[in-house]
Amino acid sequence: MFTIKQQLSLDTTHEVLVVGMFEKNQPLDGIIAECDRRLGGQVSVLLKEGDISAKKKQISKVHTLNQAGVKRLYFVGLGKEEALTFDLLREAFGKLFKTLKQAKRTEAAIALDTFVTKDIDANDAAHALSEAYYLATYEFPGYKQKKNETEKRIESITIYTEADQAEIEASVFVGSVYGKATNSARTLVNTPSNLLTAADLANYAVELANKYEFEYEILEKDDMEKLGMGAFLAVNQGSKNPPKMIVLKYQGKETWENVIGLVGKGVTFDTGGYSLKPRESMVDMKTDMAGAAAVLGAMEIIGELRPEQNVVAVIPATDNMISGEAFKPDDVITSMSGKTIEVKNTDAEGRLILADAITYAKHHGANYLIDVATLTGGVIVALGVHTTGAMTNNEALFEQVLEASAETGEFIWRLPITEKDKERVRSSKIADLNNSPGREGHAIMGGAFLSEFAEDTPWVHLDIAGTSVTSKEHDLGPSGATGIMVRTLATLVERFE
Repeated sequence: MFTIKQQLSLDTTHEVLVVGMFEKNQPLDGIIAECDRRLGGQVSVLLKEGDISAKKKQISKVHTLNQAGVKRLYFVGLGKEEALTFDLLREAFGKLFKTLKQAKRTEAAIALDTFVTKDIDANDAAHALSEAYYLATYEFPGYKQKKNETEKRIESITIYTEADQAEIEASVFVGSVYGKATNSARTLVNTPSNLLTAADLANYAVELANKYEFEYEILEKDDMEKLGMGAFLAVNQGSKNPPKMIVLKYQGKETWENVIGLVGKGVTFDTGGYSLKPRESMVDMKTDMAGAAAVLGAMEIIGELRPEQNVVAVIPATDNMISGEAFKPDDVITSMSGKTIEVKNTDAEGRLILADAITYAKHHGANYLIDVATLTGGVIVALGVHTTGAMTNNEALFEQVLEASAETGEFIWRLPITEKDKERVRSSKIADLNNSPGREGHAIMGGAFLSEFAEDTPWVHLDIAGTSVTSKEHDLGPSGATGIMVRTLATLVERFE
């Protein structure tokens, strides 16, 4: 897909040459000045007339009309040089690749050094480019009958740069791994629940384990009964599909210590149980396993890049259905930790399965915990659809998660857990905990409930209910699943101290 070369010549044959352009007052320079000379000053004229724009994320196309080996020039507007960030560059590349895909181009060359600034070096630009390519051109294959016409797509990209070739190749590889793994998660989330049961999710995890030589364990229902996972089993009671507790272990150090536990909510479909969701809210509940998908995507990156860290991934997988055997409001259940829970809302099921998963992650030696879940509608009310809600019991761990999220452009915002919040989840008169003590601060109640199972282990909770899917197409992907937190979790593991 990607080829790295040093010498860029306008006489080389390419369908497309892509050039980055900043808003500057001084004369054109470098490859842009050379393009201007070849086209008899037309680049300068088109710039003045507004047909080429250097404004951020503006894509302008110019035909060379046989004045060069390159057939078309695509100028990517980058705005003011000092204002260009890695996030903005990645989005600009995303918009470029969407434009090339729409135009049915099959090949392109990129003048990488035209995207470099004093803050963004060629390695950063190469990472942004390759990650953006995979994210922006992603499509869920779906189930429509295929047309006979051949689909045209970009098959090769030549990157021209004066930078060290081996370093650029490494950056392109890392960016590609990040992009592909995010797309893997997107596909899982987009898959209908009749085609992605708990068993299917477990099979997918085993395939990952075999590919990347992870240790794995799949707990069956009778294993969970022996271990006393009453919270997880209660959620599964109404289902015909058996639950699976999925465990993947990656050992990047000689000894199994300083273990990072990644826990992902894997509810493959959520009806709400007897606290039944309204019809509109039940549509798209196939996406209620986006936390599990994020963890599996992160493990794909970890498998490819082999960081020197120890990681255990734990995914409780089930659906939440209604039957004569389903759990009910007012039931009291006993979690693996021994804590009893009064069920006030069967639609607050994610925290129940995560409670046992968090306990089991600690059982596997997790010294740090990050759970990811489409946990509450309340987080959408609080933070909207572009910001993931976060809660924690440990400042140092939260700072590392925050830095990783900033690096990947997956914005998070911290919500508080106070003693008053903890009192509310302990407010049951007949059990240790209440799974849903009211609508007020609902997202915080979910986090406060989970903190009762994290206990003293450093822990961060990420509520992705608003960010796991999008209704609109964007620069880095289509509508549907976003694959949110795949890259943040992987970056956290890579950079972890």
